[in-house]
Amino acid sequence: MEISLIGLQNAGKTSLVNVVATDEYSEDMIPTVGFNMRKVTKENVAIRLWDLGGQPRFRFMWVRYCRAVSVIVYYCSAYSQSDPDNLSVSRSELHDLLSKTSLNGIPLMVLGNKIDKPGALSKEALTEEMGLSSLTDREVCCFMISCKNPTTIDQVIDWVVNHSKSKN
Repeated sequence: MEISLIGLQNAGKTSLVNVVATDEYSEDMIPTVGFNMRKVTKENVAIRLWDLGGQPRFRFMWVRYCRAVSVIVYYCSAYSQSDPDNLSVSRSELHDLLSKTSLNGIPLMVLGNKIDKPGALSKEALTEEMGLSSLTDREVCCFMISCKNPTTIDQVIDWVVNHSKSKN
């Protein structure tokens, strides 16, 4: 199974990959330059995780790495107080990416990260902010997570394994 993990810079994508691969969380992360790839096995399923850089200069690559994946995982910060424009940019980038015909039908999981911070958005608020109800051409789900809490990460992995494009 292949999964592309995309989203704006500083959303926490690399932290998630590290937690999934090693079960360890670290506050000290270096921004991804280009992409990283990690192979992990969860629930007897081999998963190749593509962690794609979120800086503007790397976003053009997203479509290339999402074409043949089982699930597109779009990662965003549910804690918008540090950057109020972050969610509107994130929504725009997500909808632009999903408008590409080569990505039609690929399931989408949106992860709202940093829910451990005071003032983080609720699942309902993030769903509305990201315009997820308008995405009707694919299966869409939204999970609220914190990389510091392994329970939420396990739920995400369960959904990915059970709803991947390869199982349809």
